[in-house]
Amino acid sequence: MDGLKYKDITEKILGASFEVHKFLGNGFQEVIYQRALAHELNKAGLKYAREIEQDIFYKDLPEPIGRRRADFVVEGKVLIELKSVIELLGAHLAQTLNYLKAYRLEVGLLINFGAKSLQFKRLVMTQRGLMD
Repeated sequence: MDGLKYKDITEKILGASFEVHKFLGNGFQEVIYQRALAHELNKAGLKYAREIEQDIFYKDLPEPIGRRRADFVVEGKVLIELKSVIELLGAHLAQTLNYLKAYRLEVGLLINFGAKSLQFKRLVMTQRGLMD
């Protein structure tokens, strides 16, 4: 077993995130971190889509019941959901999990710039459900 799925991509994302947090610290709005992270992802040579809208489908309904926007999808494989809050909550994990399902992606990173130290959670969807 070669370890974590998309490890090479997630390591670069986390490295870029630590660089942003090291420079900016905590206390800014999420959009500031998003713009800085976009710059660092470019420097890392990662391709990404930012703030892309995704249709949300329910069961067998043919039309979407709404749309949601994720912060980043990197290399078409890894979803990034950013936060700038004092503490990550279960609702933030649930939101990221829902985005993974909606985007039909397997790997997601929930990254929080709002705490004194950078916080992140790696989420992996399997056929049996969520794996941390």
